[in-house]
Amino acid sequence: MNIRALVAEAVGTFILVFFGSLGVATYVIVTQGQGAPLYALVILPFAFGLGLMAAIGVGGHVSGGHFNPAVTLAALFDGRLDWRNAIGYVIAQVIGAFAASLGILVVTTMSIVAATVNQPGPTAEAPFEAELHAFAVEAILTAVFVAVILTVTRKAPGQAIIVIPLTLMAIHFVSIFVSGASVNPVRSLAPAVVSGTYTSLWVYLTGPFVGSILGWGLYRFLTPPDEEDDSENEADEFMADDFDDVVGEEGDR
Repeated sequence: MNIRALVAEAVGTFILVFFGSLGVATYVIVTQGQGAPLYALVILPFAFGLGLMAAIGVGGHVSGGHFNPAVTLAALFDGRLDWRNAIGYVIAQVIGAFAASLGILVVTTMSIVAATVNQPGPTAEAPFEAELHAFAVEAILTAVFVAVILTVTRKAPGQAIIVIPLTLMAIHFVSIFVSGASVNPVRSLAPAVVSGTYTSLWVYLTGPFVGSILGWGLYRFLTPPDEEDDSENEADEFMADDFDDVVGEEGDR
């Protein structure tokens, strides 16, 4: 197991969650806790998208830049990662996300940490129905996110640091008021545990994993193994010694 890769996953996840959560803190401070949809759309998509760009820039070349258990699951299904290293990646991601939420608690307040917890939007009168809507949105958007990651890292790895963060930004623009735009189980789990806010948490611990499998299936259908051969060498040259692309293929070396 590559220790440097695990540290890179923890650090990268910390950067992603800390940037995004600090964006939420900025939003709460600017609006004085009263809420303003326009401010949310101006601040939050950029906080999470550019946070992911920074995370990829720091650790993507070392670990492959997952920073998300849903991405790691897709990499596992695609044969880019084995079970042992996938488990290690997820543990590192959990550590990074919890460190980020605890960091937000250190520099702000518990109420702001609670504000970073994902919640379903007002899409239905019944809470459970709103949760089902959020679950569906999380699954669909995670599927799109994963399909983009698997495709761009195989076909155009040099563009991954731009395309992947822009996709996460788009996800926040279209779903932040519907599902909270998580698409990342540890991004939701960490602030929920730190703040003790567990309402609707099941949505964000299940929807992204369902979407991960769907996204991998979509990628595999549109990109059969024989079509990957031509791009394999380009991907090998792009990434670090232990990985062949930004999603990453952890070696036992």
